Amino acid sequence: MRMRRPTQWLARMAPRLNSKLMGGASLEAGRRRCPWAAPAPTWGARARARGLWLWLWVACGLGGCASYHAKPLNLDPLLPSDVTRVRVDAARMPLPELAAHRFNPAKGLDMTDVAMLAVVGNPQLKLARDAARVSRAQAFSAGLLPYPRLDLSQDFPTAGPSTSSAFAAGLSYDTAALATYASRSRAAQAAIRSVDLDLLWQEWQVVSEARLLFIRHAEEKALSRLLRAQQALWRERYRYTRRALAQGNTTLDVESADLSALQAVDSALDTDRRKEAGTLHALNALLGLAPETPLDLRGPTAVPRLTRADLERALAQLARRRPDLLALRAGYESEDERYRAAILSQFPAIGIALNRARDTSDVYTVGYGLTLRLPFFNASRGRIAVARATRGALYDAFEVRVMAAKAQALRLFADKKMLEAQLAGVRRGVAALDRAVSEARPAFEAGNINELTFSTLEASLLDRRIEAVHLEDAIFERANALETLVGEQLPNTFRKTQG
Repeated sequence: MRMRRPTQWLARMAPRLNSKLMGGASLEAGRRRCPWAAPAPTWGARARARGLWLWLWVACGLGGCASYHAKPLNLDPLLPSDVTRVRVDAARMPLPELAAHRFNPAKGLDMTDVAMLAVVGNPQLKLARDAARVSRAQAFSAGLLPYPRLDLSQDFPTAGPSTSSAFAAGLSYDTAALATYASRSRAAQAAIRSVDLDLLWQEWQVVSEARLLFIRHAEEKALSRLLRAQQALWRERYRYTRRALAQGNTTLDVESADLSALQAVDSALDTDRRKEAGTLHALNALLGLAPETPLDLRGPTAVPRLTRADLERALAQLARRRPDLLALRAGYESEDERYRAAILSQFPAIGIALNRARDTSDVYTVGYGLTLRLPFFNASRGRIAVARATRGALYDAFEVRVMAAKAQALRLFADKKMLEAQLAGVRRGVAALDRAVSEARPAFEAGNINELTFSTLEASLLDRRIEAVHLEDAIFERANALETLVGEQLPNTFRKTQG
């Protein structure tokens, strides 16, 4: 390896050494101290070098910036009309029962399939997720540190004695943001948790509504079967009374009463058909499907049953499990951190600046600057008062929400227990009437009981069965609401099958 001459190394390093020793003096002055040094760069070369460094800084700054992408509006959006083409990701379901279920609409839709479709396609949930993304972005932005400030300027002499152009560069930062950064960051994280939990609570409510519409459709179909059987019964009875009236074996008031009963059953059947169509339309709207989309609803509908001890255990953990209450807790934590940040912001804020400059006489300077905000008149008292009041409001809102949820759950539980007792009595009546019809049928077929008496007995049996269907539906509605209120997946023990 060839050794370099000492004179060559000194020729390159002398201007730099002299520039350091002179505290930023020009390269020309360094050359005068070291005559063997290389020629000093011209003013144009220095300007090009500074321009290159400036462009490098700009490129580095733009490298972390976001870019714009156009997203034109869809002026003719269409709702899906085929459930088999809807993609459902079970891993993203909000409840364990839904996440463990295999979605297969080709075999029909059971109650869990309907709930999964609601989570995926419900239009209001889509808007809620968009709003949640906006809120998460706002919370993220609130937890960021402000940018440092870089000031650059350059002056060109136009008259008078001068040896060079002048420039100034300064880098400053407001340290007040550092004092409150930890509190603002924790507040932002708690706000994001609150947004996510609010969204989860809305998903729970949509799942509950989907289950409710499913059971209503099942109840309407079961009621339709019973009404059709009752219609056939009253139609046959009306034919019998008309024949008896023509033969003089009955009176006109009996025939008129049977006709009125038949017309009442026809009206009830028409009303049930309208309700069934309305339920299907409401379910399609909830699932985000086209209004005329056919839904093959089948399978059992499960009603959760819980004891008083189960309810008390669930209520004891209510504030630690239900998403809306957890969201309120997270919101309270976020506001508590904002209150802490407001208190910290009342102390004097210090701004620091570092400066580098050169004047037209080619003199370089380095300096610093400090700014101090004196809390004599404001001291963030207004901000602290707002934060304290907001935290107090959230404290009271949390307590009120918890107490209201517990009271509503206890009321639903008591109402459900009363309906279950009524259903038990109706079922005992159905069993007794069913035995009576079975025992009277041989006598009717043998001619020992007339048709009017036997049809009255059958009509009473159908009336009690219709009453049982209404009670079952009412029990499910309260059980479904109770399951959502206590925030727990309860064991399913009572079932009725949809035909």
